[in-house]
Amino acid sequence: MSRKHRATVREVLPDPKYQEILVTKFVNCLMIGGKKAIAETIFYGALELVEQKTNEEPLKTFKKALSNVKPAVEVKSRRIGGATYQIPVEVRTNRRQSLAIRWIRDYSRERSGKTMVEKLADEIIDAANNRGGAVKKREDVYKMAEANKAFAHLKW
Repeated sequence: MSRKHRATVREVLPDPKYQEILVTKFVNCLMIGGKKAIAETIFYGALELVEQKTNEEPLKTFKKALSNVKPAVEVKSRRIGGATYQIPVEVRTNRRQSLAIRWIRDYSRERSGKTMVEKLADEIIDAANNRGGAVKKREDVYKMAEANKAFAHLKW
């Protein structure tokens, strides 16, 4: 990481179908090897499947899933006097969003069997209902932060 300049945050344009920046961020994160059209096909197909399975507005379900997965605290390693401590810290809003997007993507890829469209749809539905791998990951992060609460005074 460069010490001279802070990385500039690029503005992303809203997606053409739902006019949402959040959808564009998810599609960009889902994309492999620059194949955005395939990532869009997977995401839009997953939202259609979510609509069929839940009979609810798919974008609303997606946003609910993201909000259920977003972590409020996480642990960061800090080296003090030869020992490394896991210190609980609050998560910035941008990082919350990117962690939630990443966790939903990763745990939908890990699901077994079916096509990516079905796996992503199932993970979104599970996350919206407070189940699934991404929600479990958030709970694990909370448990780590709770276990290391005694080191909270070592924040910098």
